Amino acid sequence: MFDKILIANRGEIACRVIDTCRRLGVATVAVYSDADRDARHVQMADEAVHLGGPAPADSYLRGDRVIAAAQATGAQAIHPGYGFLSENPDFVDAVVAAGLVFIGPSAAAIRAMGLKDAAKALMEKAGVPVVPGYHGADQDPDHLAAEAARIGYPVLIKAVAGGGGKGMRRVDDPAAFADALESARSEAQGAFGNPAVLIEKYILQPRHIEVQVFGDGARAVHLYERDCSLQRRHQKVIEEAPAPGMTPEMREAMGGAAVRAAEAIGYAGAGTIEFIVDGANGLRPDGFWFMEMNTRLQVEHPVTEAVTGIDLVEWQLRVASGEALPARQQDIAMVGHAFEARLYAEDVSAGFLPATGRLAHLRFADHARIETGVRPGDAISPWYDPMIAKVVTHGATRAIALRALEQALVDTEVAGSVTNLDFLIALTRHEGFKRGEVDTGLIARDLPSLLDGGAEDRAALVLGVIGLAGLADPDIRGGATLWQPLRRTIPWEGGQAVLEVTGPGAARVTLDRAHEVRWQSGRWWVDGQPCRHRVVVHPAGVGVFGGRVVHLTPLDPLARKAADGAGDGVTRSPMPGLVKAVHVTAGQAVAAGDRLAVLEAMKMEHSLTAAADGVVAEVLAQAGDQVEAGAPLIRLEPVDG
Repeated sequence: MFDKILIANRGEIACRVIDTCRRLGVATVAVYSDADRDARHVQMADEAVHLGGPAPADSYLRGDRVIAAAQATGAQAIHPGYGFLSENPDFVDAVVAAGLVFIGPSAAAIRAMGLKDAAKALMEKAGVPVVPGYHGADQDPDHLAAEAARIGYPVLIKAVAGGGGKGMRRVDDPAAFADALESARSEAQGAFGNPAVLIEKYILQPRHIEVQVFGDGARAVHLYERDCSLQRRHQKVIEEAPAPGMTPEMREAMGGAAVRAAEAIGYAGAGTIEFIVDGANGLRPDGFWFMEMNTRLQVEHPVTEAVTGIDLVEWQLRVASGEALPARQQDIAMVGHAFEARLYAEDVSAGFLPATGRLAHLRFADHARIETGVRPGDAISPWYDPMIAKVVTHGATRAIALRALEQALVDTEVAGSVTNLDFLIALTRHEGFKRGEVDTGLIARDLPSLLDGGAEDRAALVLGVIGLAGLADPDIRGGATLWQPLRRTIPWEGGQAVLEVTGPGAARVTLDRAHEVRWQSGRWWVDGQPCRHRVVVHPAGVGVFGGRVVHLTPLDPLARKAADGAGDGVTRSPMPGLVKAVHVTAGQAVAAGDRLAVLEAMKMEHSLTAAADGVVAEVLAQAGDQVEAGAPLIRLEPVDG
């Protein structure tokens, strides 16, 4: 076993690796950027080395600095986590050349699975089923259109390099193929420097089921499957193990295919074989196809650990240090059911736009496994993925594990940033999901009802007013204070209410109508009904949790409010992100709907378009700028006349 390793990553995965290293007595070295100087993973590690500026290209993607840090601190190996350099074969080569151990697969294995088209060809040779499609080198548009017609519509155009949904387009009509192809190629070229695409049959009711594999370079085992079908924008939201509706026959077929895939490339370490599954008529052994292989530990690995009892990071360290596989296939059992929900700083109603903010308050459920890289008071940076935590639950049955997940999310408290917490809770209560009826289109198809499921919680709003008034203090709890009038107006950003203290532990809050509030028997009552809500006063205002989350920010009457920009012709950034491109110049005439700029955030590109006809008066940002939410980018003037 190693004495000391360096973790070439950040956030919750770095903390996760440190947890296992502590248990095994392995010292750890963290690396950090300017933005992460005070991060949780830096605090947890035994040593920490500064890499550079906040941009990944200046820090976490600087393989030379990572290797130098490992050498300077005496680390024997480098754990890549996931993301950043984890699937970079050139980095693996450099690590080995420096006399260090890479805790993961070989560079050759990563290269074998790095391009989707080559990987699919390799899998076909290994007897792994692949989606009907075209993965050839001829990229002539007419040839690709002919292949699409041969496969049969609908088809999916996918970039051969990269992932995250970039360079991917669904096409239902042959007439739309040419435009979709051009768009996918352009996006792939910009994101990966490679415009090549492949064409696949689009599965109408697809499920995303992946198999966890582990190899030692000679042989491999699987640790069963995970269902990752709950996705938005091709990114996972809730994962679970095992997959709902899985049959022994299909599990044996999928597991066998995954092991053949891993052994075909001499795989060492943890990896995931991702399959697309036809869920239209139940799961069957002839209804799954290889999609891609992730040659690293996955974000959702905790659900596999929960149902198998195996610490995958421990296995990674043991195999990388020279041990053979710690277990045989017949020794790996699966017990119960597990879920993982990804808690993000993001605005669901605005199209899952990433958000930032300082976590004024943060509390997690005691009965769930929490994977997090942040603490109360930490800032969600615009430079990295805005994940706050992964909430993981396990139970004897799927229903028990899902109910535990719902409760764990209800018990979660986050203030200081917009989050997807209410959305996650709504998903756990979705009737189809509760029955195990999942497919990759569920969220997009049912998004309106998922958002409606969180209609205004009037009791939470009323209790928020109580909190702003200072009456949620345990020593007061709705009663009168000597320094405050019995009747007063309570303002906050976006509204106000009239508060009247009516007696000991009792008050009246008037919004559009009056609501009676009482603290009695250790809980709040609103309009005669007991509430589970928890009122939390924090530096950013008041948060009410336990129902639909409500945040109220005190209104400072002395604060000068900036103009909201409505009607001023200024296009502002809807989120923190990187300006990837600006498509207009000063003096240029534009029409409503014309693309003005492209913003990148959370691994996705977002086009900003003109709200009305006009002339570009000013360009206030340029490609490469990192901007905050609300930053002015382009100002238009109306067309004369």
